[in-house]
Amino acid sequence: MRAIPRPGAMDELLREVGPVWQQDIRSAGDRVKAAYLPVLMAAPRDGVAVTRELSYGPHPRQRLDVYRPAVARDAPVVVFVHGGAFVRGTKDINEAMYANVLTWFARQGCVGVNVEYRLAPEAPHPQGALDVAAACAWVSGHIRGFGGDPRGICLIGHSAGGTHAATFACDPALAHLRRDVCCLVLVSARLCADTLPENPNAAGVRAYFGDDASRYPALAPIAHAAQLAMPVFVVNAQYENPLLDVYATEFAYRVAQARRVAPRHMTVADHNHVSVMAHFNSGEQLLGEQILDFFAASCRR
Repeated sequence: MRAIPRPGAMDELLREVGPVWQQDIRSAGDRVKAAYLPVLMAAPRDGVAVTRELSYGPHPRQRLDVYRPAVARDAPVVVFVHGGAFVRGTKDINEAMYANVLTWFARQGCVGVNVEYRLAPEAPHPQGALDVAAACAWVSGHIRGFGGDPRGICLIGHSAGGTHAATFACDPALAHLRRDVCCLVLVSARLCADTLPENPNAAGVRAYFGDDASRYPALAPIAHAAQLAMPVFVVNAQYENPLLDVYATEFAYRVAQARRVAPRHMTVADHNHVSVMAHFNSGEQLLGEQILDFFAASCRR
């Protein structure tokens, strides 16, 4: 199925916001969320059953929601980890987002899992990655009860959630925690830790990685890119938060150097750091279809 073009008004908004995105990412992000909300609220959700607020750990934020097709048996499983600059964000940032992501995957025949996790400074590095590990372990042990196949799980992380997913997947210190995750998708992920003046989320980086910036190069996922064993699809928006697209490219390059073959790497045209996830289930399907194709190629059973 080919991608459905965006409505004209949305297309105009993205092209207006994109070139000035980095001037004020907070207000630009709010505009994008507000524009997508009515579209997503009106989007089809029929045939998708949702089980909410399941616990994968003792902390109040160690919760997840499961989205499944009405009839699911040994369905592929997509686990999604939201962003929030390490210090904020939830699995539902409004009435429709990020439910739209898992709803879309469920409508394509997958069982979707929307994961919430502990935040910094209460839970500094590597606690976010440990929460991803705990959530994936829960999925491995329970997803059959929702019609999913635990033998093949695609892990998707966005923004800070991409940091946690990548750390879980690459850091040798966490290798013993990896189970049935067979592939990784990093969307607009923070793969290198920095507190540069151009980083509007520098305070969040400090809260998660600590005040000693000299330790950042060894702690960030990019340090372990060459040791990533599972297939990876690196995605960034055309209009990103400062340097995230540069870090995505470097991460993909380090993986390519180690493997002697390049991983999938896609820049989503016209989109920004927020719309790259907000557009799921809005009628535009190109990125979703690319992820499903990657998942099928990576996890043939």
